[in-house]
Amino acid sequence: MSRDQPSASGGRIARDRVADALRARIDSGDLRPGDSLPTQKALMDEFDVERGVVRKALDLLKREQLLADVGRGSPPTVAEPTAAREEAPPLTAGVELAERLDVAFQATHVTLDAFSLTTETLNQAIAPTLMAIAAGRAAPRSVTCRLMVPSPDAHLALPLLVADPADPRPLKRLDRLVELHARAFAHTLQYLRERGRVKDLSVEVRGVALTPTTKLYVLNGTEALTGFYEVVPNRVPAPAGDESMDAYMDIYDVLGVDTPLFRHSSTHDSRDRHEAAYVDSAKRWFESAWQKIAKPHPGIARELS
Repeated sequence: MSRDQPSASGGRIARDRVADALRARIDSGDLRPGDSLPTQKALMDEFDVERGVVRKALDLLKREQLLADVGRGSPPTVAEPTAAREEAPPLTAGVELAERLDVAFQATHVTLDAFSLTTETLNQAIAPTLMAIAAGRAAPRSVTCRLMVPSPDAHLALPLLVADPADPRPLKRLDRLVELHARAFAHTLQYLRERGRVKDLSVEVRGVALTPTTKLYVLNGTEALTGFYEVVPNRVPAPAGDESMDAYMDIYDVLGVDTPLFRHSSTHDSRDRHEAAYVDSAKRWFESAWQKIAKPHPGIARELS
């Protein structure tokens, strides 16, 4: 088969691999607005794909309004940020975080700092990216993750029992969920290292005596995603062995998977200096809390050593 004739079976995977890599270069600022991309022949050689795969990848990036002048006989250029892109409504946490993680993990050296009530949303959002790494569509050389969650010994404002705010059971339930999700996240990444997909891996979980009212994700030090937790009524199972008549608890909970995430960038697609300053401020806040008041999480740190 000629390399000019892409196979039907692997065309989409190869297209996504090329598009993801080019998208990451644009998002990181390696390719800036007005810069020309390499020629199609150069991209064919770099990614070892057919010409049709390259064309489809370029068309995909054009539909995303990342490229201009596609198909005019010369290499396309990186597009200027458009009003449509700037005015797009924020996506829910699960969707937006998944998209941004997919881009972030195209980098050679990946960093992820996260502060949240649990890592449930992060676990869901990162699943497609981990599948891409396992399939070879992303190949970071190093991954460094720092997860900051509420300390198990902290007296948090939420969650709480509606009928009796002093009841400790909702907080004990939260502690179990924090450990469950953080441990699952760490073990999944460790599996990729064991399979040789990620050479250098660091995952650290620390607890902090703060009640999260917002969630924060800082990706590769160049973008910050933030969302607000809403306080909602929720009926959850009572802990195993609870001797009360009711097998459920009515609590005030905070649920974040469907909350909108607001993205701020300090790279080429930053709208203004205020947005870049927001990223810098988010990084400094996380670093200050991580270094000064966060402590290794007692229920998870032993398993990560």
